[in-house]
Amino acid sequence: MPENTAAPTRAKVLWLARLEYRFHAWRERRARRRGQKPTVTPFPCYAGPDWVRVLGRVMIVPPVKQTESGEFASVRGWRSFVAVPIGYAQVTVTIGGTEHVVVADRGGVIDTRLPAQLEPGWQTFTLSVEGGEPVETRAFVVGPDIRFGVVSDVDDTVMVTALPRPLLAAWNSFVVDEHARQPVPGMAVLMERVVRDHPGSPLIYLSTGAWNIAPTLMRFLRRHVFPPGALLLTDWGPTHDRWFRSGKDHKLSNLRRLAQEFPNVRWLLIGDDGQHDDEIYTTFTDENPHNVVAVAIRRLSPAEAVLAGGRTAVNDHAAAEVPWVSDNDGAGLLERLEEAGVVSADSPR
Repeated sequence: MPENTAAPTRAKVLWLARLEYRFHAWRERRARRRGQKPTVTPFPCYAGPDWVRVLGRVMIVPPVKQTESGEFASVRGWRSFVAVPIGYAQVTVTIGGTEHVVVADRGGVIDTRLPAQLEPGWQTFTLSVEGGEPVETRAFVVGPDIRFGVVSDVDDTVMVTALPRPLLAAWNSFVVDEHARQPVPGMAVLMERVVRDHPGSPLIYLSTGAWNIAPTLMRFLRRHVFPPGALLLTDWGPTHDRWFRSGKDHKLSNLRRLAQEFPNVRWLLIGDDGQHDDEIYTTFTDENPHNVVAVAIRRLSPAEAVLAGGRTAVNDHAAAEVPWVSDNDGAGLLERLEEAGVVSADSPR
């Protein structure tokens, strides 16, 4: 009878996950002995007419120095990863005067759905931990009459990162000053045009990046005039059954969740050919053709493709039920989307 090797592999990964949690618990005890207290870092989220998907993370964050003018100094990526996550923290969420107590996961991440009655558009609510000062955050409430939405990748679609190459990914994530990160040309204009052309529509930034970079990403989007939207990132490290989380599974599961939560919304999916966006969007479109209005894939330049470890093979979508367009930058994609009728051609640029 052949030997069963599945159980030892699973136990090994479970041991790694437990070790990670113990390491963070040790760091938490040291930080608390120094008098530091946890806080909630909220992330912009989305909501329906009678619920809110609350997103945030409980951490002890090293203070950021201020310049003589009172502004915060530039932040290098590594600072986002030295914060201490507080696992299983109890967080009080107050929405419309109603308090809810939720529990963060092992990595301090809050991702929960709560009942709420909110008007369409951006609405605010608060989160607090251990009796600390409430922190305000926002959710974009999708009205019941909305039929259009946007899901956009971030790495090499919004921000030039060359993420698939491990060493470059580490350099961009841990070393590069946030002000040195460059936007993909024309993408901010594309996003703004699409959102303006479809008032009240949700915009979701879906990335395989870690939640640690969320504050940096939010500042980057504001600095380069991208329209605000909800963030859906992931948590790095081992899970209960594997060494590292799957970025493809993260993206696909969130797309499927959006289709279930907003069955009447058709999504414009924006990505690039440097990772697995074409494969992910193909799978989702095949499963939910009625939930996709179009797919826009940015083609990496030859230099970017080399840094990204090459391009992924793009499927033939000539016979697809929804339009698939591609171009080199945001301006080109906007023209292709105008030709496909997704964006009004007579809308002012």
